[in-house]
Amino acid sequence: MNRVHHRTAVIDGHEIFYREAGPSDAPVIVLLHGYPTSSFMFRELIPLLARDYHVIAPDHLGFGRSAAPLVSEFTYTFDALAELTSGLLDHLELARYAIYVQDYGAPIGWRLALKHPERISAVVTQNGNGYEDGFVESFWAGVWAYGAAPGPDTEPAVRAALSLDAIRWQYLHGVPDPSVVSPDTWEHDFALVSREGNDQIQLALFRDYQSNRPLYPSLHEFLRSSGVPVLAVWGRNDEIFGPAGARAFARDAEDAEVHLINGGHFLLESHLDVVAGYLRGFLGRVLDRPGVS
Repeated sequence: MNRVHHRTAVIDGHEIFYREAGPSDAPVIVLLHGYPTSSFMFRELIPLLARDYHVIAPDHLGFGRSAAPLVSEFTYTFDALAELTSGLLDHLELARYAIYVQDYGAPIGWRLALKHPERISAVVTQNGNGYEDGFVESFWAGVWAYGAAPGPDTEPAVRAALSLDAIRWQYLHGVPDPSVVSPDTWEHDFALVSREGNDQIQLALFRDYQSNRPLYPSLHEFLRSSGVPVLAVWGRNDEIFGPAGARAFARDAEDAEVHLINGGHFLLESHLDVVAGYLRGFLGRVLDRPGVS
């Protein structure tokens, strides 16, 4: 078993928690989690990667074990979360890394790539959207309505996403055998989302999610111009980001692998070995190439 270290760094005055494992001189992969979880979602993947890679998995501000200042003390936007993540990677003196993005981790990762394209050695997206194709309208209609006109008429639909039932649904929908998903996952996330003031943090990010869509054309240009290799490994039954979002990466990435797996949004909980197998094969291929690693 590869040892995982649990660390905290102060970035722009905020404590950012991160998990770190693997040789310091190995190729780096940065794991960026989604809503409503934290680096906890990578707890079983990290040891599988750490033999060959230097793994960094932060908790975004307001999530997990990172600080969670109230909305009166910090303006929660995806720009702001990406800046803190960039600051952490600078603090760790990481000049080159692959990114693994899931859900909220995707718009944060896209901002990292657009800010420092020269630093990105590879992109792995696991149900991390980068195309209009990926949005499942039945899920996102309420988010768009709230972002366009926040208020008592639109808030209840998104506030419902903070409930235990909604968080459990995120983990279980689309999973052929729900019994393989530990209840610890949704209970862990629900406890953290339920901290005093955290509801306002999550609502602020729901309102800001629409700011991610205008980035997509720049992301697509980055994929075309950089030639960065892309692995899209996706739960094909995801009712948040559908499989068309995975296939779309092949339109712009010259070196793209797309694998649709019979699972849902949190694929690592039901298909860890499958995802890890694709991931290790992909990283072993692209990070060993001259000029890429």
